[in-house]
Amino acid sequence: MEFLIISGLSGAGKSRTADSLEDLDFYCVDNMPVALIPKFAELCLATRGRYERVALVTDIRERESFEELFRALDGLWELDCEYKILYMEADIPTIVYRYKETRRRHPLATDGISVEEAIKREVALLEPVRERADYVITTTGMTLGMLQKEIYGIFVGDSLDRVLSVNVLSFGFKYGIPIESDLVFDVRFIPNPFYVAELRNLNGLDEAVKKFVFKHRDTTEFMNRLQDFVMFLLPQYVEEGKHTLTISVGCTGGKHRSVAIGEALTCFIRDNGHSAQLINRDLEKS
Repeated sequence: MEFLIISGLSGAGKSRTADSLEDLDFYCVDNMPVALIPKFAELCLATRGRYERVALVTDIRERESFEELFRALDGLWELDCEYKILYMEADIPTIVYRYKETRRRHPLATDGISVEEAIKREVALLEPVRERADYVITTTGMTLGMLQKEIYGIFVGDSLDRVLSVNVLSFGFKYGIPIESDLVFDVRFIPNPFYVAELRNLNGLDEAVKKFVFKHRDTTEFMNRLQDFVMFLLPQYVEEGKHTLTISVGCTGGKHRSVAIGEALTCFIRDNGHSAQLINRDLEKS
């Protein structure tokens, strides 16, 4: 079992880090009392593989001393449970700005103590944790995408190893554009099989409809350009840290053209080494 302790300065991005780790199939728990860490590990181990990757967030809001944290971590070794410590930090001006922006109170800020003084105190208190950390991430000047890239670099490796899940979603404009769409393509310029009597009651998964849709020169040209465009974008989204991409393809009713184009695009994406699935939202609607 992979066990990760996330600690560091308040406002340095621990919660954002936990969110990104959840996307990497970590089971994340925020602010668990340190005394419960060994018991929690025992429960995870007892599930026999149900929780393979676990991340626990602990910070200065936890009132126990960090000596108690270290004792709890020693308890993990006694369980033969290996762990790593990820320490999050940022410079003082950055954290002060973040607290002003969110209007939240720093956990060590009491009457008569400024946010800056509270941060300096927290830095000193957490120094023993930082010294024992296996990984240190400094989030000064980082965007969320940059943070995700850093986390991927530690826990996944090179960007080529990352998995972007692509959903190709066919739909009918008459039923509305899917709200989950990242990219939307309109294929209503392609001649409509609906107006061909022998094709009207078929759909874009039927060979006769596919042949009709792809026999047109404009369809071929569109697919070539669409494929080039998608293959340019996918590595960019992976690098940016995106996990799921929804490409919506729409025609009038979502039954013929969008389904045929969507299936062809899904196969193309799979053939080029990416994970993709086709969702035909409006195929069964009358």
